[in-house]
Amino acid sequence: MAKLKVKQGKKAEQARASTTDAEATVMKMADGGFRPAYNAQYATATDSQVIVGVAAVTLGSDMGQLMPMVEQVGERCAQSPEEWLVDGGYPAHEQLDQAAEHTIVYAPVPQPKSAATDPHLAKDDDSPAVGAWRERMGTEEAKDLYKQRAATAECVNALARQRGLLRLRVRGTGKVRCVLLMYALAHNLLRALALAPELLGRGVGAPSGIAMAT
Repeated sequence: MAKLKVKQGKKAEQARASTTDAEATVMKMADGGFRPAYNAQYATATDSQVIVGVAAVTLGSDMGQLMPMVEQVGERCAQSPEEWLVDGGYPAHEQLDQAAEHTIVYAPVPQPKSAATDPHLAKDDDSPAVGAWRERMGTEEAKDLYKQRAATAECVNALARQRGLLRLRVRGTGKVRCVLLMYALAHNLLRALALAPELLGRGVGAPSGIAMAT
């Protein structure tokens, strides 16, 4: 925690750890409060709403979480999905550079400070991957495709909350990841029963598109 504070430009003495779970990080909640928490990451196939990637992160930011999930899903499926849909918290430039070797990333481009600047034009200091991302997100094709992210990731997140995945009754990153994996297993069994009960437990290959959310 002290190292994280220094990285944020703050004093190491400002670091605080939870007295009930030292691995948890104090994060800002949806209600505006701050509490010890874990950042749960799920990657979901857009065509089936099957969860294909799971991670328990101890950082409140999604920045830097794209590539670990891309690599996890690629290893699990033995190939990388063609497209990856993420929200605006994920696309750090170095992450886009690395991801370009595996998949095509679709994510919102931040609005520039000047209204006269076109956010979908590559900048002089952009890498080829970052420049291509900016231009890609300005196309109607990308805008239509990106609509699948909310329809997939937000739906899966809403189901998780409805099913009670709101409070963690365990401590430590390893145990938290086990809880997330058990939920993903239950979710996927229900999806299999809905989509193809006769094929339960069968199938190979990677999905064509991925939506990621926390």
